[in-house]
Amino acid sequence: MAKAIALVSAVCILALASVAQSHPSNGFNVSGKVYCDPCRVQFEHQFSYHLPGATVRISCFNNLTETITYTAEGVTDKTGYYDLRVKGDHHNDLCEVRATKSPKPECSVKMFHAERHYFKQSADNLVQDLKPLGFMTKGVLPGCSIVEKMG
Repeated sequence: MAKAIALVSAVCILALASVAQSHPSNGFNVSGKVYCDPCRVQFEHQFSYHLPGATVRISCFNNLTETITYTAEGVTDKTGYYDLRVKGDHHNDLCEVRATKSPKPECSVKMFHAERHYFKQSADNLVQDLKPLGFMTKGVLPGCSIVEKMG
């Protein structure tokens, strides 16, 4: 009987240690894409294209202390995608990802609806795939009237 109690106790201790070890966060990844909207409708469509080399910034804010707790910056890859690591535990923070700089001067106007997105760290610390971020051209591409009718 004493051996059974010792065995059950050992299993419980190992289970608790596993849970305690998994709670502290080493961070999580945030990924998404940045695109150019040459029709200025602020959503993706057949004339949109991804922006390799766009600069993306992540910032996390603690609402209780009103301080910035984390910032990181990265650049989209050759397909216009970014995958940034947010280090540390930010369960109590509100974070934002923002497209800060376009690599193309002709597509550098910030979008109202797709310039930034807010997110919170998930309980399981998995990768968060966010909505696309984007920039617009200064003028409207010929042929965009089809897209404008869709919106």
